[in-house]
Amino acid sequence: MRTETDALMLSAGMALFLGVTGLVLSVITGSQVILLDGLFNLIYSVMAFLSVRVARLLAMPDNEKYPFGHAYFESLVNAAKGLLILGISLLALGDSVLVLLSGGREIVAGLAILYSVIATTSSIMTFVLLRRARRHTTSPLVEADFANWWINTVISASVLLAFCLIPLAEAVGFSVITPYVDPLMVATVVVLFCLSTPFRMASDAIKELLNRAPPKHVRQPVHDVVEAVVGEWGAQDFSLRMVRPGRTLYLLVHVVLPAASDNGTLGQQDRIRTDLDGRLRRIVPSLVLDVVFTADPRWAAPTNGHEPA
Repeated sequence: MRTETDALMLSAGMALFLGVTGLVLSVITGSQVILLDGLFNLIYSVMAFLSVRVARLLAMPDNEKYPFGHAYFESLVNAAKGLLILGISLLALGDSVLVLLSGGREIVAGLAILYSVIATTSSIMTFVLLRRARRHTTSPLVEADFANWWINTVISASVLLAFCLIPLAEAVGFSVITPYVDPLMVATVVVLFCLSTPFRMASDAIKELLNRAPPKHVRQPVHDVVEAVVGEWGAQDFSLRMVRPGRTLYLLVHVVLPAASDNGTLGQQDRIRTDLDGRLRRIVPSLVLDVVFTADPRWAAPTNGHEPA
């Protein structure tokens, strides 16, 4: 599995399989934790198939309809994934609390254990295959799926262990706890595994959609390269603006040249652009670079879009 599309299709197909299986067996067993897992996977499969479409859009150049390309679709999909998972998790948590307060819920343990074995095995297999795929792609979409299947693996293994406690408790005459196993597992799984990761995924993606600058570990190496290049070419000053929706870094550099600079010709300015682009692409896999040259510092100053005084 060496391509982004292959990895995303694997994730989508496996999520669809577990989603349908979980919904069917949740009806038979009466288990809310299986219902939660089924809904989680079914919705994720829809978003995963959408990710495949977005991955194909990202390979296309900009056009009249999307003059700045399609990179923001990647952030949009990851934000939707995170918010959907978070919403389902909070609803499941509220339901489990109500069930615990009302005396618990009986479930069919045998089929529940069978589903947990299938889910755990499938999640481990998908997680391992996606880990291999990460060696061949730097896709944030694959990274999001990889994080999702790590959560799925931990949840499925935990649920399997809990369901195995039901026949054990009945065998030792402690069946009074069995109605509480399922809702307690839902609450535990949601609190420990289903809140922090989707919240972080949605939060990061929303920041990208709002054009917030990427984190410092991304910004600093880019700033260092730009500073070194424009300094070597005798620039007086520069300003740097960058955003990174998904995997694509959009970089706008204003270079302030001395009024009597030898770099005033178009050919010389293009050589500076070529030098800057070449060095940046050593550290940035996907880059859209605009370099603007000026002798007036006000054209490089921060702006709110209104005409300067």
